[in-house]
Amino acid sequence: MKRVLLKLSGEALAGDKKTGFDEPTVTKVAKQVKQLTDDGIQVSVVIGGGNFWRGRTSENIDRTKADQIGMLATVMNCIYVSEIFRAVGMQTQILTPFECGSFTKLFSKDRALKYLNKGIVTFFAGGTGHPYFSTDTATVLRAVEIEADVILLAKAVDGVYDSDPKENPGARKYEEISIEEVLDKKLQVIDLAATILCMENRMPMMVFGLNEENSIVETVKGTFRGTKVTV
Repeated sequence: MKRVLLKLSGEALAGDKKTGFDEPTVTKVAKQVKQLTDDGIQVSVVIGGGNFWRGRTSENIDRTKADQIGMLATVMNCIYVSEIFRAVGMQTQILTPFECGSFTKLFSKDRALKYLNKGIVTFFAGGTGHPYFSTDTATVLRAVEIEADVILLAKAVDGVYDSDPKENPGARKYEEISIEEVLDKKLQVIDLAATILCMENRMPMMVFGLNEENSIVETVKGTFRGTKVTV
């Protein structure tokens, strides 16, 4: 692998607190990404906003406004995580699809590739910049645009199961599954729009548990213990 896009959930970065940030968790992620960049792998990152905002659960806020708040939550997450990455010795840049003053730079494919080719970890914040699209969709969109080799999907569970392992102790884990099967079986690895975008653009994914020891490095370079979603 030469270029990867790492998707992190906001909730996972919050650790046991379920909200805000858990710095030891983020630092563990940063140290793993540092190992990848030291070996010449280009890394980009998308982070969800669920540790700050779950707007779709409210009936009192317009969906467009709720999604805009969620976009800003991802910007906060990227600013925080990028600073932790810098603290362990990496260069970072944050790109957004809308102006954020001097906080970030506007996304373009050329700008993203320029940073990645220089070994700079590039964060894609703000989702797609439009309501009604999740960070799942933004993840696949950016991965396709930058021609990533694979999406690394770091989740709270350690792979793709045929049912929710938290509710069904007998749930079966897939070692490998096609994106078509994910769609047909409605497994909800990523949301529907993102799944279709992934399928149409033949973008593979590797799904694994963020909280497992050294899981990011192992997924890229070692013994993969999650689920490979093929195209």
